[in-house]
Amino acid sequence: MISVLTEPPECASEAGTWCNQVWRVTGNEWLAASADWLIAKPAKILLILLIALVLRFLARRLIDKLTTLPSDSGGKPPAILRPLRERTPAILNETTLERRTQRAQTIGSVLKSVATLLILGIAVMEILAELGINLGPILASAGIVGVALGFGAQNLVKDFLSGMFMMVEDQYGVGDFVDVGEAAGTVEAVGLRITTLRDLGGTVWYVRNGEILRVGNSSQGFAVAVVDVPLAHGSDVEHATRLVSQVATEVTSEAPLSSDTLEQPTMLGVENVTAEGIQLRLTVKVRPGKQWTVQRALRGAITSALADAGFESPVPRIFGPQAPPA
Repeated sequence: MISVLTEPPECASEAGTWCNQVWRVTGNEWLAASADWLIAKPAKILLILLIALVLRFLARRLIDKLTTLPSDSGGKPPAILRPLRERTPAILNETTLERRTQRAQTIGSVLKSVATLLILGIAVMEILAELGINLGPILASAGIVGVALGFGAQNLVKDFLSGMFMMVEDQYGVGDFVDVGEAAGTVEAVGLRITTLRDLGGTVWYVRNGEILRVGNSSQGFAVAVVDVPLAHGSDVEHATRLVSQVATEVTSEAPLSSDTLEQPTMLGVENVTAEGIQLRLTVKVRPGKQWTVQRALRGAITSALADAGFESPVPRIFGPQAPPA
């Protein structure tokens, strides 16, 4: 049974304290002396948790607002991407929108995790300090554990950091055709640890970001369709050059290639002379990712035009053993 004394505890002499108020209400010495643990500290802990949850909620709402692409954005990227460098094509399409959306969502997910870790971590330390627990040994132990985990999971950390830099620098995105060394194909998904590619044969490749040493991106800004035209030895090169240039100009100025062509075709002339024949080269500046479509269309049209004009296809020359000298 808790006894009630007529003499107040020493802490009750301090006006405005919880001890003084509890003593005045209950007149119980034990309750008054324990008021700090029973009322003050739980109230402070609840207040710390409440503030942390509110800050976490506000931070997540702000990140969602910065990473969400409004329906009436008019082609503008999410707010979080505007200060960052972006290499998306100038012509906006569904692939560009998907790329921007995924890039913003990935960066937003990382920011949410970082914000939650910082806010709740600080809240836990404040609660421990409020309970009178010495944080020095805990922080030292956490540092040792962190170093051990860093050595054990260095590949994971490497993948994560590489993914972050790749996102910030916009090296590639969804819909880009890239060559990462071990695999080449269209990017289907970009994560902080794994990049997913699908090659021309339909095989899906999962490439760790930390293992990507170089990236060749065929889908940024613009692309160049290169068409090599073979001719037989003895062909009228000047006539063939005019004909190829004319056909290429006509094909690229009509639908459906006109929407993919950025500049008029450039006829470079004779690129190579081999034992098999003569090789002319033509280049066309096109939209990113459309170089292969334009190349196939131009090859078909140019081959038909040369055949109609009477140009012969080059035939490989087979050289037999030389006759012995007389």
